[in-house]
Amino acid sequence: MITSGAANTGLPSRLDWTKGNGLLPAIVQHCASGKVLMLGYMNPEALAATQASGWVTFWSRSRQRLWKKGETSGHLLAVRSIHADCDQDALLILAEPRGPTCHLGTASCFGDTIQPPGGFLGELDALIARRDGERPPGSYTTALFEAGIRRIAQKVGEEGVETALAAVAQDAEALLGEAADLVYHLAVLLRARGRSLADVADVLERRHAAADAGP
Repeated sequence: MITSGAANTGLPSRLDWTKGNGLLPAIVQHCASGKVLMLGYMNPEALAATQASGWVTFWSRSRQRLWKKGETSGHLLAVRSIHADCDQDALLILAEPRGPTCHLGTASCFGDTIQPPGGFLGELDALIARRDGERPPGSYTTALFEAGIRRIAQKVGEEGVETALAAVAQDAEALLGEAADLVYHLAVLLRARGRSLADVADVLERRHAAADAGP
């Protein structure tokens, strides 16, 4: 695994460049949502450039040169980690996209309808983190952060009650709407405490693993 601009510590010391005549297929996946963004190819030089710069860089088979994804459009892919498969002849890159990945304007080269179940929650989590760091004026999320943790916690309580009431007194659409409000405000509350929805998922995963391992 590597992080942007850092030396790689997760790839094997030797990759198998022979099967693809010096190229490895590189699948790029959204680091937060798990959405598959694109497929490209890397030679050793492209991999080295990606590791050194922290931006996904491919070998362009049509242009026969290195190609930093987004070098013209500005829609770059910031590397979060790189992994090799079990045969060391394919790469998986987790990246944070800076704009649409596809030249057609979609988030993924496979179309915007391709999304892992629940994957948008990861994108929402990442967006809330950016709002916390950037605090753009006019943003409701910014207003919540600046109101302070007590106000955010109050909103979570209010949305929790409204969700429970919708469950017993309203239709499914109303329940989903209130549940969405609750999850959003909970994500903001977690971020205000330096945590995230991903941290909650980790807790649930550990509990699940412990339950499976139990008697």
